[in-house]
Amino acid sequence: QVQLVESGGGLVQSGGSLRLSCAASGSTFSIYAMGWYRSAPGKQRELVATITNGDSTNYADSVKGRFSISRDNAKNTVYLQMNSLKPEDTAVYYCGARLSPITGFRYWGQGTQVTVSS
Repeated sequence: QVQLVESGGGLVQSGGSLRLSCAASGSTFSIYAMGWYRSAPGKQRELVATITNGDSTNYADSVKGRFSISRDNAKNTVYLQMNSLKPEDTAVYYCGARLSPITGFRYWGQGTQVTVSS
């Protein structure tokens, strides 16, 4: 089992920055990849960014060039640096983990709210 705890959300003005953190615990040795998804009112949860244990990254087109995902293996923590934030980035951001490349993200944190004011 893997437990995930997010932190770092909040309210920021358009053009501002935030950094989200996701601390993993439990069977962290079994994690293949971690990632961030977001859910906005009236919209389906969507991929934001992912990073594998080999440091391969993937980003949604809407955040490329603005967001950056990274990991600190010693701390079992993944970060999402969000720059040039826009009102449309407003959502609940969820950290997820997957245990292999053929399984989906099955472990989730509780979510952290990010609100970008115009």
